[in-house]
Amino acid sequence: MWQHEINIQGPYDFERVLDRMSLDPLVSMDKAALRLSLPLQGADKQAVHITFTGSRAEPSFKIEGQSDQQAAILFVQRVLQLERGLHDIHEHFKGSTLKTIFEEHAGTPLVLEPSPYSCLLKSVIHQQLNMSFAATLTERFVTTFGEQVDNVWFYPDPDTVAAIPIERLRDMQFSQRKAEYLIGIGEKLSSGELNLSALSEKDDETVIKELVKIRGIGPWTAQSVLLFGFGRMDIFLPADIGIQNALKKHFQLDEKPALDEMEKWQQDWRPYSSYASLYLWRSIETGK
Repeated sequence: MWQHEINIQGPYDFERVLDRMSLDPLVSMDKAALRLSLPLQGADKQAVHITFTGSRAEPSFKIEGQSDQQAAILFVQRVLQLERGLHDIHEHFKGSTLKTIFEEHAGTPLVLEPSPYSCLLKSVIHQQLNMSFAATLTERFVTTFGEQVDNVWFYPDPDTVAAIPIERLRDMQFSQRKAEYLIGIGEKLSSGELNLSALSEKDDETVIKELVKIRGIGPWTAQSVLLFGFGRMDIFLPADIGIQNALKKHFQLDEKPALDEMEKWQQDWRPYSSYASLYLWRSIETGK
């Protein structure tokens, strides 16, 4: 097993990363040891292990894996936002209308899903469900049809998803429509009609336009893929109820803000609107 160390400029709060990711029962971690394992799908499937070895002010990370060291390091840097760090983002928001929220939650990164593919499937499963049941359904789906390698779960590949009988998903408490959506997305990925790698090279507007053509993918899901799949930095979700409630609370409004009002505020947050979205969500969550 190879090892590699990464050091970045603070702040970076890895404990908050683990707190957030612990909401997903599929994630393999040891919170006491500050250790996280992630699934990397390359030529082979491998688990990549990350141990936090620094402090919030001086973050450092030990990365371990079995093969393809360069790909694994790039993967970890992308998923945990180590390639850019958070310093410049926090400096940007110090002079913004969200200053107090960013001070309170300083060092919280936008953690991506392991791949745009897993992000897309997870987002579709989570549509219009509460967090608890959505996590349960996702866990059933992945542990039934996916693969476990070194204690880390991988989502089933598109060919496998395309071949799942609708009845199997219905027996797992998926709705008829959601079962059809998942199988249909698997078919489009398997046939090459939908190519997430090619789509990742397109601008935000084009990605949304292409994704919403597919049955079961609306604007919210497309934006989720941009945010948590592709890691785009300037995604804001004004229609999200959580963000509306957070803005109402932060600006001490009597009612939820209007769309034009939110668009005006967003100009102050660009080019890091994605972090505005994340920190607004955090500001109304319970816990740390």
